[in-house]
Amino acid sequence: MKQAALGGGNPVLYHQTLPSFSMPEWAAAAGYDGVILDLQHGELGLEAACGILRSIPRENAYAYARVGSLDPAPILRLLDSGARGVVAPTVESRSQAEALVAATKYPPAGNRSLGPSRPALYPGDSYTGAGNRAVSAVAQIETRAGVDRAEEIVSTPGLDSVYIGPADLAVSYGLPGRGDWEDGPVREAIAYLREVTSAHGVTLGIYSGRPEYAAGLLAEGLVDYTGLGIDLVLLNRAFGDTIAGLAPARTARSTS
Repeated sequence: MKQAALGGGNPVLYHQTLPSFSMPEWAAAAGYDGVILDLQHGELGLEAACGILRSIPRENAYAYARVGSLDPAPILRLLDSGARGVVAPTVESRSQAEALVAATKYPPAGNRSLGPSRPALYPGDSYTGAGNRAVSAVAQIETRAGVDRAEEIVSTPGLDSVYIGPADLAVSYGLPGRGDWEDGPVREAIAYLREVTSAHGVTLGIYSGRPEYAAGLLAEGLVDYTGLGIDLVLLNRAFGDTIAGLAPARTARSTS
């Protein structure tokens, strides 16, 4: 993610909360670059997530997993199954960022145990060196406390990216929990995080449920990549639009 975003690309991923092997295939066919398997919310457990990761081609650089905590044991399982990045939610301190790096990187950058359980996962002269380059440590900043401590978080050695959770961030400022803020403290926080991440050579991403809002942020250079949509929300929208299309005929029949 770091190398691709700094090279001028703007990867687009989606959040997956359902234990489906088909969803990443359909998303890729539609044009998405990758997925963030969400183990923090939804129905997706560790075993299912590891299976889905193994079904995604090894060369896909955007097979990510958002974990529920900084427990290194499930993080190790996800990485050995092929996760190319680990998103840690609600990072609010340097020590949490350091714990994330330690769990995702091989020595000397971190403490990840060497367990090459998926063949040719990190091709290169040095398996550990290639693994550290291939895997992104992503700190999710989604609270006012995280923004206030952004400098100490982003400057953590080995941290590759910051991912903004705008709805939770809004709530931490006493605002409604929506993500498409054009002004106010959330928008100011996005701009500030852009400055801090740029200064440290770290990429910046954000979740958005609205493509036009994400497009605006990308066009302004405020973010490098986006998580666009959640599977359950996208399915709910499709269900609603589909049944709404039949509503006039059903209404006419019931009144005739």
